[in-house]
Amino acid sequence: MTGRRTAAVAALTAALCAFAAPVASQAGEVRAPGRPPSGPCALRARTPGVSEGARTPRGFARSHGTVRAVTFFIDFPDAPARISPRQRYAEFFPAVARHFRTASYGRLDYRSTPVPRWIRMAHPYRWYGITRAAAFEPGRDDGYAAIAREILAAADDEVDFRRYDLINVLATPQAGPPATRDVRSVTFAGGPTGLRTDDGVPFRNASFIWSRQTGDSPYRVLVHENAHAFGLPDLYATATRTPVGHWDPMDEDWGPSNDFLAWHKWKLGWLARREVLCLSRPGSRTLTLTSATRPGGTKLAVVPLSPARALTLEARAPGRVDHLVCRPGVLLSLVATDLPSGAAPVRTIDATPGSRGCHTTDPNVTPALTDAPFRPGESWSRGPLTITVLARPTPTTWRLKITRRPARPTTPPATLTAAPPP
Repeated sequence: MTGRRTAAVAALTAALCAFAAPVASQAGEVRAPGRPPSGPCALRARTPGVSEGARTPRGFARSHGTVRAVTFFIDFPDAPARISPRQRYAEFFPAVARHFRTASYGRLDYRSTPVPRWIRMAHPYRWYGITRAAAFEPGRDDGYAAIAREILAAADDEVDFRRYDLINVLATPQAGPPATRDVRSVTFAGGPTGLRTDDGVPFRNASFIWSRQTGDSPYRVLVHENAHAFGLPDLYATATRTPVGHWDPMDEDWGPSNDFLAWHKWKLGWLARREVLCLSRPGSRTLTLTSATRPGGTKLAVVPLSPARALTLEARAPGRVDHLVCRPGVLLSLVATDLPSGAAPVRTIDATPGSRGCHTTDPNVTPALTDAPFRPGESWSRGPLTITVLARPTPTTWRLKITRRPARPTTPPATLTAAPPP
């Protein structure tokens, strides 16, 4: 390490001690992660990149244990920052760290280290050509590659990227259109971007956050984007078609806070082996599901339907990260590992099709799916499979019966189809 870098790191470390204290104070004992998904219910990925495959391939960031992010702040000559880095940082932290810690039952200890200054980009915002579909093209002189190179030119001497699992870039909010008009936040996860730091590590698993989201928990745009770096796909099909609704931030991350689907918690290593039931054989079984709002109990039941499709069952009730659950009950979802990100790889089964929903006043929430969970006395059937919710023994548990008759050769498996292009 050069003398210049040693001095820069010492000065930066002193500045960060107080700045990062609110996040560090949330850290405590980290629970041991669950075992990686395995067995007949751990469906293999059938598409490249982020997917609903139960096992996340190499290259993505770890999603359990202590995970460290470095957070940068950028502004532009035509969009100079009007607030301090501390104020922009406070829009996301410690809320993001708390969200992950609660949703993971203490199995993800997320720690962010900010670089507390605005890094001024060399050109006006429009020069970079940032759009919703902009890719990371290392051979180009503009776009995200140019922004990343300028960040490294300004901070690579100070930051040891080998210490971090994630890279966050928070742009000044007035750069680009408001999120209500065009959402441009994006994550480049998994595979290499073609850019490396001076420390020799790839510049990857990087989330770029633009503008501000609306609702009472706008920080969740970073929860959504970082979850891509952990290997989760987009669940929405188009900007106006939400197959899961407010039951997972990978579909709707606006408005009231929401928890992750139990399938995602299993994939991310947040569920212990005893908290997952795999029901791969014909027959009947009665079981009790415990709501995601509290640790312990059975959190997920999986019924494989084909090598790439499964039905998942979980219990949902109001909780610390599930602010909007107006109809507690058993949530059923169809998971497809052969549909790519953004093609509705998960679809929630609505217990009340055709209803207006039970939460109809928030423009950030798809109201029709807010009353999707099944309650005692309600059933769902498809082919040889029948699910019946029997009772609610306690406010956070539901007892149900799953009957799976031997499938006839002529019975087609449950299917999902890709959404039409927007």
